[in-house]
Amino acid sequence: MKATIERATLLKSLSHVQSVVERRNTIPILSNVLIEAAASGTIRLMATDLDLQVVEQVQAQVEVPGATTISAHTLFDIARKLPEGSQVSIEAADGKMLIQAGRAKFNLSTLPRDDFPMIAEGDLPTQFELPAETLKQIIDKTRFAISTEETRYYLNGIFFHVSDDGQPVLKAAATDGHRLARVTVPRPDGAEGMPDIIVPRKCIAELRKLLDEVEGSVEISLSASKIRFGIGNAILTSKLIDGTFPDYSRVIPTANDKLLRIDPRSFEEGVDRVATIATEKTRAVKMALDRDKITLSVTSPENGNAAEEVPGDYASDGFEIGFNARYLLDILGQIEGDVVELHLADQAAPTLIRENDRSPALYVLMPMRV
Repeated sequence: MKATIERATLLKSLSHVQSVVERRNTIPILSNVLIEAAASGTIRLMATDLDLQVVEQVQAQVEVPGATTISAHTLFDIARKLPEGSQVSIEAADGKMLIQAGRAKFNLSTLPRDDFPMIAEGDLPTQFELPAETLKQIIDKTRFAISTEETRYYLNGIFFHVSDDGQPVLKAAATDGHRLARVTVPRPDGAEGMPDIIVPRKCIAELRKLLDEVEGSVEISLSASKIRFGIGNAILTSKLIDGTFPDYSRVIPTANDKLLRIDPRSFEEGVDRVATIATEKTRAVKMALDRDKITLSVTSPENGNAAEEVPGDYASDGFEIGFNARYLLDILGQIEGDVVELHLADQAAPTLIRENDRSPALYVLMPMRV
């Protein structure tokens, strides 16, 4: 194989594929990126961890077509340090790859292309498109609630399903048992009859990175066990989590009769300020609700206490409720409007948080004892 490629093109493409590769691998080939040069003047780069696979195709000058695999992180580090604007020549033969750019020369070991594993996609019967902006919004407004608890593996991703709420919709939800985030968007053409799926956390992270560099639509193809995203020049394929997501609709409160309407920014800043003295054990921020006045406070046995009053629109009976400050800040950080609604019941019941009844996103937060 012999080809020449622009450093910027190589670096950008490698940045997409190498992040899939785990730093520590017991199987040497999984540390490598597959490089395939075609006579048509393209180079295909591919990396996998056996659950997730990313492929990107870029333009290059190919003199001798061929394929090999080389350490992904080493090649990425070399490309990063090569002079800007340089042309990178890569030549592979007899288990070695020669990389040249300007006066720099590297001779690296390779592993045969035939040993490189591929994720067999099988048939992906459900196919539809989503605007990249919509997919970004879905991910940003839900992924903070994905559980990191490995024992409840079925919560380690975002749950996608279609339903009919007066009109056909696609819903995405994530929960860790303490909080729930859900986004509802109109169902795209082709998604009808799609199976319920759980897209793993690592796939979501890689997908979100790729979405930053693309406009227009993302092509999505899926079955009950695999999903594939076509994003610009890249194709991301992932296995899905094999498990059953809990019926989260049961925890969304429908009868919370106490309504607090508040400016999300002053609320967020107030919570953040009083939470400065909170420690790991005392992550709780207490909200004392009174007529049009909310008092936020934190009491820490080690550090002392803090309190701040924030204005809000509240007309029900006064009471106190506690929340995990970090969880509350995560949710408030996703609110884009000028007003956020908190629908409360009592100090032990889950609280519903949303911008208004028309907003695509809603959040449920379990209270803490304070």
